[in-house]
Amino acid sequence: MTRRFRALSAVLLAAVCLPAAGVGQAQAVGYRYWSFWDRAGGRWTYATEGPSTARPGDGDVQGFRFAVSRDSQDAAQPRGSTDFAAVCAKTPAQQGEKRIALVLDFGTKADAPSGETPPAPRTACARVPADATTAEALAAVAGPLRYDTNALLCAIAGYPRKGCGEQVASGRSTPSKSGGAADEAKTADEDGGPSVGLVAGGAVVLVLAGAAVWQSRRRRGDA
Repeated sequence: MTRRFRALSAVLLAAVCLPAAGVGQAQAVGYRYWSFWDRAGGRWTYATEGPSTARPGDGDVQGFRFAVSRDSQDAAQPRGSTDFAAVCAKTPAQQGEKRIALVLDFGTKADAPSGETPPAPRTACARVPADATTAEALAAVAGPLRYDTNALLCAIAGYPRKGCGEQVASGRSTPSKSGGAADEAKTADEDGGPSVGLVAGGAVVLVLAGAAVWQSRRRRGDA
C-alpha cells in the first residue's frame, strides 16, 4: 500500500469518525411545565389523565411539580412526604362535598424561567362539590391559574408569570451506550431508515475497496 493510498484511507475514516463522535453528546431537550401526580401508599405516580378531567375522591392526595423534564419518565416528583390527615386535619368533612389534599411544589431556581423565583412548596386542603375535578379543587385553593389555548395548565398561584411548556435545554447530554459499529447497525432514524453512521461507514468501505482495486491495477500496469 503506497503512502498516497494510506493518506486517502485516513482522510475518509476521519470524515466519518468525527461527525459520529459528536452524535452521542447532543444536548438533551426538555420542557418547562407543571406535572401532575397522584399519591397512594406513600408513593407518587404520574397521573394518567389531566387535572381538568380527573375527579378524585374524598381523602385523595394529589400533587403538582414545576420543573424541566424530557417526558413523564424523566419528570421530577413533588418533594417531601405528606398524607391526607396532615393536610386536611383542620378542614372538617361536609355532606355533599369532598376534601382533596393538594401538594404544590414550585420547583427550584434552576428550573425557573429567567427573572423569576419559585415560591416555597406548600400544601392545601380543597373542599369542593363531590363531582368536582382536580382543576376545580386547585382553583379553589391556589389561584390564580393560567392556561394556554389548548387548556394546558401554565401557572399555579400566578407562577410562573409567563411561558407555558416551552422547550429548553435540560443541561444533560445523551451519550450513546457504546458508540461501536454494532450500535450503529442497530440504530435507525425516526423514518425507519438506517442510521447516518451506518450509511457513512458503508460508503467508506466501498470507497476504500475501490481505491484498493485501483492500486492493484496500477501495480500490474507498472509491472
